[in-house]
Order: sequence, then structure tokens, then C-alpha cells
Amino acid sequence: MPATIIVGTQFGDEGKGKITDFLAEKADLVVRYHGGNNAGHTVVVGEKTYKFHLLPSGLIQGKRCCIGAGVALDPRVLIEEMKQFGQSKIELAIDHRTQIIMPWHNLQDGAREQARGRKIGTTGRGIGPCYEDRAGRNGIRFCELVEPERLRKRIAEVFPTKKRILEEIYSVNVDFSEEQVFNEYSGLGEKLKQFLGDVSLEVSTALKEGKNVLFEGAQGLFLDNDFGTYPFVTSSHPMAGGIFTGVGIGLLNDIEAIGIVKAYTTRVGEGPFLTELKGELGETIRKNGNEFGTTTGRPRRIGWLDLVLLRTSIRINGLTGIALTKADVLSGIPKLKVCVAYECGGKKLEEFPADWGVLKKCKPVYREFDGFEIDHEEKDFSKLSSEAREYIGFIEKELGVPIKFVSLGPKRSQTILR
Repeated sequence: MPATIIVGTQFGDEGKGKITDFLAEKADLVVRYHGGNNAGHTVVVGEKTYKFHLLPSGLIQGKRCCIGAGVALDPRVLIEEMKQFGQSKIELAIDHRTQIIMPWHNLQDGAREQARGRKIGTTGRGIGPCYEDRAGRNGIRFCELVEPERLRKRIAEVFPTKKRILEEIYSVNVDFSEEQVFNEYSGLGEKLKQFLGDVSLEVSTALKEGKNVLFEGAQGLFLDNDFGTYPFVTSSHPMAGGIFTGVGIGLLNDIEAIGIVKAYTTRVGEGPFLTELKGELGETIRKNGNEFGTTTGRPRRIGWLDLVLLRTSIRINGLTGIALTKADVLSGIPKLKVCVAYECGGKKLEEFPADWGVLKKCKPVYREFDGFEIDHEEKDFSKLSSEAREYIGFIEKELGVPIKFVSLGPKRSQTILR
């Protein structure tokens, strides 16, 4: 299909980077459409591990990549990421309209988290404050970053107010000057100006010409600013529909939306998590799955697979297929559980409640399965154990969407196509 979206169906960390890399082989363009360096994708190719926060994972395949206007871009982080590719030429376009994370955004993020009565679980990377400035029409965009005089003027307009807010409201010492910010960021702009482009136009033209465009999402649906477990969410739109505003393209008829589903559930930071496992079993899964944040290193919370979450994610994202990841991590666990519904005040819920406050009254309803062993290099689904096929087949039947990929490890080769 000309347009394919890779979207997280849970709370992020589902393995989107690997699937993006896997599918990028046949793509002409790979496009990041939202979020910032609060997200991380890890891709393993041979003996080398790549860690991405802003760059689209398609770069490993040597593809042309784009960063859309919906991304919150920290140029300091982007330049560090590029070093993974050494002297190799990077085919990249960054949209004129992309919002830039400035040093005061990082300070605001951390200060506000400390000042809150309850913690949200922000990474402190400045993403939320950057998006706030976009909405408040105070943001600095990529087209301004790469033109020194425009950048100087914009910093002069914004810096005094930010400094006053940080020092007088949050009692945070701002240890950099307006001139220091300009010197640093004008230098960053000089290094990045070669990548300036109209991503909206480039992607729209590619789609019109029938080229294959792969859209790479970050985080997952339940961290969506509108449809996630608000306020314990991110500040952008991880949902599939985010491509239209995050890139700037019209509605598409020919589109495939692949939802990445981890074979269990994880979450980083605060917020509701009905199927959470807090004992020894949760620790075992965390260790076996290396469930620590790519960006922050924080240990991820672990829980059983939740079909209530996934039904809602399928509906909102309009998923046409699923990639099931990390099935191998469950290998060797004697008994597995899957949450099939919530019991709430005598009622059975099969879709996630719009008001997560209702969630406090809910209890998960489980179905139990026999455990299984996994051969990481298996290529034929029919040769998986009957217990593994039963587990996967049940998920597919309950969700009503085909599981097109089953990932049995981090390598490209450890993937079953169905």
C-alpha cells in the first residue's frame, strides 16, 4: 500500500522501531509525525544497536526520511543522534514549521513536575512546554532556527518572559543568558539548515505519485493527549489520525494501519494500570524483556495483556493489521493471563471508559492460558507450539484484526510473516 502507519496500541514501548525498520525496506519515504525525544526506538541490526529519539528508524535501511511539523524537535539531541551514522550521508528533510525545544522548555518541564500536587511522569525533555508555546503562538520554528537574524529576534521576544516565569514563579535559577542561547542555537541551525524542507508537500507529492510512504509513530494510543489516560499522557497525538495534522496531508483512501501490540502490557511513569503485576513475576518479565526506557532508563511497569485497551485502540486508530511483539519474553512462564473485560459496578466493560476515573471502580476479568516455549529463530507460524498458537490465535479472534507479524526477538530475522 502507498501509505502505511505504524502506531502504538498500548502505552508505548511496544516495539515500533523494529517493525518500522523491518517494513522500511520496501518504503520510499519514512516519516515521523509527532512527539519528541521523550520517545525512544531501539533497533538491532546484526551486532549493532541503534537508539533513536527523533530520527525515523528508516535511516538504517538507507531510506529518505522526514520529520514533520507535528514533532517537537530538540536540535541538540538530533545532532547527537546523527553521530551514530558517522560520515554517512543522511537523507533527511525537516519541515519548516517544526517546533524547536529551547533550553527554557527543559527547565519549565522539570520545575512544573516538582510543583504539581501529583506527578504526571514527564521525562523532563521539554516536550510539553514546547507544545504549549506552539498553542500559545510563542514557539520558535525550524525555519527561524536556521536564519540567524530571525532567530535572534525571536529569542529576544521570548527569553525575558521565560526567565521571569522560571525565577519568580518556580524559583529556578536560569544560568544561561539570551546571548548564550543565541550563540548555541544559531550554531545548531547552521549545522541543520541543509535539511530544511516542506515535508507536507514532499509527502503529499510522493503519495500522489503512488510511492510507498511509511509513517512512524511514537508512544501509544493511551498516552494520546485527548484519548489517553488524561492527565497521565503525552502532549501530542500518537493515534493514527495524527499523521494528517502532524505531516499536513489530505485524507487517504489507500492506507494500512499496523498496530504494534506487545504480548503483555507495559507502562512508564504514573497513571492507571489495571493489569499491573507488582511481584516476582513482574520482575521476571521486566528482566527478560529488558523493560527499561530507551530515553530515560526508567524501569517499565509490567502487566498482563489487556484486550479492553486494544479494542479501543483498534477502533480509534482504524487498524487493518497487528504486529505482535515480544512473544518470546513470555516463554517459560507456566501460566499466562489475558484481560478480556473489566467488571465495574456489576457491569461488564469491553471498551476502555472515556473517563479514567471510572477505572478506579473496575477490576480486570481474566482468561488463563497454558504457557509455552519459543524458538527465537522460528520462521513458520504453524511450527510454533500449540500453546503459543492458541495464545496468539485467541488474541486475533477476540480483536477481529489479523496478526500479520509475530516478533520473536529484536533482530530483523526473528520475525514471522503470516
